[in-house]
Amino acid sequence: MKIICVGRNYVEHAKELKNEVPTEPIIFTKPDSSLITKNNPFFIPAISKDVHYEVELVIKVCTLGKNIQAKYAHKYYEEIGIGIDFTARDIQSKLKSKGLPWDLAKGFDGAAPVSDFILLADLGTKNGINFGLTKNGEKVQQGNTQNMIFSFDKLIEFISKYFTLKIGDLIFTGTPAGVGPVAIADKLEAFIEDKKMLTCDVR
Repeated sequence: MKIICVGRNYVEHAKELKNEVPTEPIIFTKPDSSLITKNNPFFIPAISKDVHYEVELVIKVCTLGKNIQAKYAHKYYEEIGIGIDFTARDIQSKLKSKGLPWDLAKGFDGAAPVSDFILLADLGTKNGINFGLTKNGEKVQQGNTQNMIFSFDKLIEFISKYFTLKIGDLIFTGTPAGVGPVAIADKLEAFIEDKKMLTCDVR
């Protein structure tokens, strides 16, 4: 199982971090050891003094595929969940300044809490899905798939040029604006539409 992530897929998020808006998807990966399921807690790693939350919709691959055209991409995923792309921002900034990959900032243990999955068909659409994140009961992020730079299908097309997609692979599809730091005792809750999908206690 692979965890494939997309960076800067919402214009306002790219702007809030003072990054250029990409002309093609920015891709990075996380190892399976970064995965947290079943609402288990997230432990802030000793390696960082500035870990940030980034809420993202996550699609699960359901069919083996390579070099998939966008017009057929919808056949390769049926379920959607929500996750948090925890990022050690201090480490990421240091790596970026040296032109180095982001792996250490994005792939540490526990950096990818993910909810259970629901059928996309039950939502009725994939082009206008609302999702968001609260921290200690206060809404900090709100997104809608209509505002993605690259749609789910375009992401499948692009990623499958480079990686064979296998059943069970997870694709984090990008975060909207509003990212910020977490501290011990914070409680994060992630929603798809009005349904609470994920709870993550920070320790």
